[in-house]
Amino acid sequence: MRPNIITEAGISTRLNQWWSSTPFITSGVTLICAAIYLVCLLIGYDSYSEICFLPSAVASHFQVYRVYTSVLFHGSLLHVLFNMLTFVPLGTELERIMGSVRLLFLMFLLATTNAIFHLIVAFLVAYNPISPVSYLVDECSIGFSGVIFSMIVIETSLSGVQYRSIFGLFNVPAKWYAWILLVLFQFLASNVSLLGHLSGILSGFAYTYGLFNYLLPGPSFYSSIEGLSMLSACVRRPGFILCTGGTTYGQLPTYSNTSTAPSSLINRNFWRNISSWMPSRQTSTIQTSSTQEQEDPRFPGRGRTLASTGTEPTAREASANLHARHTALNTVRADATVTADQTDTFDEELKKLVGMGFEKTQAEVALAAADGDPNVAIEILMSQQD
Repeated sequence: MRPNIITEAGISTRLNQWWSSTPFITSGVTLICAAIYLVCLLIGYDSYSEICFLPSAVASHFQVYRVYTSVLFHGSLLHVLFNMLTFVPLGTELERIMGSVRLLFLMFLLATTNAIFHLIVAFLVAYNPISPVSYLVDECSIGFSGVIFSMIVIETSLSGVQYRSIFGLFNVPAKWYAWILLVLFQFLASNVSLLGHLSGILSGFAYTYGLFNYLLPGPSFYSSIEGLSMLSACVRRPGFILCTGGTTYGQLPTYSNTSTAPSSLINRNFWRNISSWMPSRQTSTIQTSSTQEQEDPRFPGRGRTLASTGTEPTAREASANLHARHTALNTVRADATVTADQTDTFDEELKKLVGMGFEKTQAEVALAAADGDPNVAIEILMSQQD
């Protein structure tokens, strides 16, 4: 048998494959941060005190622009390289779950709330009557790492894992993962902003526990953004993932029991969580308003409960018949009665699954096993990750 073509590929090919699988917003933010650093390097710009996050300047002169310029600028090549290598897998994971526009809004929200937490903590510590530390309000901070720490907290909460690995050396409880990283970076790296990273962790937990729910727009907001004509070229990009509306994979998973505490999100396997949260297929059963579940603003979408009595097959049941359905796929393709419209629909859904990062052959078989239904196809692919 011929070896896997991926193992035969060179470094450049593997890098291209890795980069092509990165969604639109994640790759865009990475390129912007890299381009800004490169331009600063070429023109010799090093006046970071003008654009960094400086609590005293933001409070006294209301220089709000520092909240966002400080996130995009980096002080050294290692700084931007390490931040972006950490951001790409985190951003890819969250963008595939949330959608491109929602992730962009989330990063904007995290950058803003990080700055607010930074200001509050800096001034409380600097002017406390017991042991004031005045230099904190004059500490200059730059870099994307504050947002990255927030995303680490959110992704860890969604992942459902009980333990996380620290640099592949040892495992720690997932609930302490971000805090341990905070302490390690303070000891292992110089010129690291403790308040910047701490503020990111606080924002991440605040988002996870629903404290920002009132700041999150509804699905119509994301739909209106995606429907703008000026953004049509971006929406048509292969890596762009819709949040709502036309594509099933753009709907954000949700847990259906709103009375459950947020900590329950971290008690399951990540892929099992995502699979169980995927939107269900429509049935002829009409649900009354009293049985309709409320949506969590952090994770809008349709969810299923364990007691669901829908007539659709589960992901594992569909996966068990995968081999038989694969044979059916070949039969359907050979059938001359298949219309051109059906073929086009199948190919269109297949391209969407490939655009989400699934391997083409597996996506093709899964879509055929699901009778062309992308909801069930995604569930099959997700269940294979268990």
